[in-house]
Amino acid sequence: MDSVFDALAHPTRRRILELLKGGARTAGELADAFSVSKPTMSNHFAKLREAGLIRAEQRGTSILYTINLSVLDEVVMGFMGRLGVGEKEE
Repeated sequence: MDSVFDALAHPTRRRILELLKGGARTAGELADAFSVSKPTMSNHFAKLREAGLIRAEQRGTSILYTINLSVLDEVVMGFMGRLGVGEKEE
């Protein structure tokens, strides 16, 4: 859970997830949406992959990224459970 919240803490990584919501994109397509260096983008991709929020697939000379919503759903539901959201009050 900590790695997911850590990954979501940065606005660039949140924006990457928003872009991937619309479908798979290559690393180059995603990088073009930001005015940061390629190494910086690679670090953002790595952080999202480590948290399980995105998947990477090699396609020829490109890397294709897709969002992994099941991990995000699992973490959000787990966090909400810790807060007691949805529990009946007695």
